[in-house]
Amino acid sequence: MKITLTSIPIDDYDKALKFYTEVVGFVKKRDLPLGDGARWLTVVSPQEPDGVELLLEPNDNYPEMKALKRALMRDGIPYTAFQVDDLQAEYDRMLALGVQFSMGPTPAGPTVMAIFNDTCGNLIQIFQVIA
Repeated sequence: MKITLTSIPIDDYDKALKFYTEVVGFVKKRDLPLGDGARWLTVVSPQEPDGVELLLEPNDNYPEMKALKRALMRDGIPYTAFQVDDLQAEYDRMLALGVQFSMGPTPAGPTVMAIFNDTCGNLIQIFQVIA
């Protein structure tokens, strides 16, 4: 068994796709129509184009998911995390693109991490292993 797909709740396909490709730097892998405006929309890391896909999954019809996202946001808890090679460089690059960070680069044991708002109602952690 292996992980090939994970998802993140979004509020708008096009807004999420733009953010995750133009700002985060992922590339679109799949965009398949599912009917009634629904899509199977995934992005991947350009460093691992055949790696784990991130499904951009709307949560409009799930009040429980909306409640979870609000609680995570309120408590400052990231929905997921992405590893980077150079956290300071990614932080600076994303900050220059207008990304809002709730936590700047912060040492945490064998890592340094930062947390940003993905504009889709999620906090996302980026981290670099330093030890």
